[in-house]
Amino acid sequence: MKFTAKQIATMLNGKVEGDPSAEVNALAKIEEGFPGALSFLSNPKYEEFIYETESTVCIVNDTFVPSNSLAKTLTLIKVKDAYSCFAKLLEMYDSMTKEKPRIESPSFIHLTAKVGKDLFLGAFSYIAREALIGDDVAIHPNVNIGANVQIGEGTIIYPGATVYHDCIIGKNCIIHAGSVIGADGFGFATDEKGEFQKIPQIGNVIIEDNVDVGANTTIDRATMGSTIIRQGAKIDNLVQIGHNVEVGKNSAMAAQVGVAGSCKIGNNVMIGGQVGLNGHIKVGDKVMIAAQSGVVGNVKDSSVLMGTPAFDSKEYKKSYLGFRRLPRILERLQAIEDKMKALTKD
Repeated sequence: MKFTAKQIATMLNGKVEGDPSAEVNALAKIEEGFPGALSFLSNPKYEEFIYETESTVCIVNDTFVPSNSLAKTLTLIKVKDAYSCFAKLLEMYDSMTKEKPRIESPSFIHLTAKVGKDLFLGAFSYIAREALIGDDVAIHPNVNIGANVQIGEGTIIYPGATVYHDCIIGKNCIIHAGSVIGADGFGFATDEKGEFQKIPQIGNVIIEDNVDVGANTTIDRATMGSTIIRQGAKIDNLVQIGHNVEVGKNSAMAAQVGVAGSCKIGNNVMIGGQVGLNGHIKVGDKVMIAAQSGVVGNVKDSSVLMGTPAFDSKEYKKSYLGFRRLPRILERLQAIEDKMKALTKD
């Protein structure tokens, strides 16, 4: 599908500098541009590429002033925020590739399940009894939707994902391939023989609106009550979230994060890759935790943590600087000891 620079500028409330009739039919990074491509420039770090790109149209901030000559074939669209505008275009492009409503065969919908309008149900998918599926939902092939599950309108569930019984997923969520929502929490107790006895996990998982869950991520159901992922949270691939955890609004965690049971994470928290969080702790709002940190206790609002056990990032950096200097300090200490021994002998 082709769009002119004028049409794109109208959608983004921008201004065209160059040929308003210039047509594009693809998106490309500015350093990999080609004729017919639309690119964007928001970071001055990449400005050099705009003078050599072969893209036909480029979205730039309205404050951008070229410091060199642009290609005669390059048309600019000036907007208030080039990055957010390009993200909006990506979203629009993605929506155009959305699967058309249909129910593929073979697939199964229980007689007691209720499905909304414009459902896409991929082949080999299964919707169990009493499930409630909203309008404009896309359930891709090989997805299993358990009994009494609720899925809000506009949600997309990609191939191979499983949503266990009684779980609730809100509106406009994305559950990526291979994710498991609502498997049993890791609950066991030892008996008098020292053998593990399973504790039934009778709760569920509640995922609120506009949540993204990455591929092969697992979110365990609560022992009792609910494991809750609040509105707008973003969870990367290969994340493990234990039973009875709560993740606050608009919080984000990168790949391979592990959250132990009953941990409570606040709003607008940023968690780097491979972070481990202890069970039964509380992490405040607007906290930032660096990658590979281990959080073992409660964290106050707006803290920035690093290390294992994690502590204040500024103190951690000072400590790490001292750790790197430790070999030289030991050498100097050894030299002092040698001199002291020599003086003692004299």
